[in-house]
Amino acid sequence: MKKITLLAVAALAISFASCKKDRTCTCTNTSGSGSSSVQVYTLTKAKKGPAKDYCTKNSSTSTFGSNTTTSTNDCKLS
Repeated sequence: MKKITLLAVAALAISFASCKKDRTCTCTNTSGSGSSSVQVYTLTKAKKGPAKDYCTKNSSTSTFGSNTTTSTNDCKLS
């Protein structure tokens, strides 16, 4: 009986292991002027951890002469 329980626990642990598969990162880019656009990236054969790191919320600032523009990317991994 203990062997069956041990095998069941091992099988359950393996099923929760992260595997490489295609993942989708959807980003909504909002500029300082209020306009927005959506970009979709497909990450092929990626593990969940590195894919989540790639697909994170970030912001950037660009300066052209005396104009400063701030844009924000809000990304979600699916």
